[in-house]
Amino acid sequence: MTKYEAIIRTIGYEGGYVNDPRDPGGETKFGISKRAYPGLDVAALTMGEAIEIYARDYWDHLRLDDVADAGVAAEIFDTAVNMGRAAAVVCLQEALNFLGEALDEDGDLGPQTLRACNWWCSKDALALCKALNGFQFRRYVEITRAKPGMNVFSRGWMKRIQEYHEAQGSAPGGNDG
Repeated sequence: MTKYEAIIRTIGYEGGYVNDPRDPGGETKFGISKRAYPGLDVAALTMGEAIEIYARDYWDHLRLDDVADAGVAAEIFDTAVNMGRAAAVVCLQEALNFLGEALDEDGDLGPQTLRACNWWCSKDALALCKALNGFQFRRYVEITRAKPGMNVFSRGWMKRIQEYHEAQGSAPGGNDG
């Protein structure tokens, strides 16, 4: 999966224009929120502009081209869009630590995290992706426990995790075990 395929897929999950008062992001289009981009006319945002924002501020900012497995990179990207870049990297670091690494869970995709990520991409990308999703799920649970009204989004979050793996095919890296 290329960067642009991952971006288009995530935009598909995010959908078009919404302004749900229950969503802390507020006014949102293609997943780009007014909260994150206060100077942006979100309602007038074009698909091309959303792609540019995602490429620059998410994919390139996180240096996902340096991740050895395109499926893992796409998973990190999608998680970053859904819950923020730092939170996505913390999920990655928690997943890597669960798999036996010893990383600081600081939300920075630095050289140690990238090295460990790439090692796991070559060893067992599917295990890494599933661990990532486990920690993503745990974060959703924490959100709904802290703010019970947010459980209105739970089904969508779960569908996102499930559908993302179905859309990628059998597994990141093509290694099913």
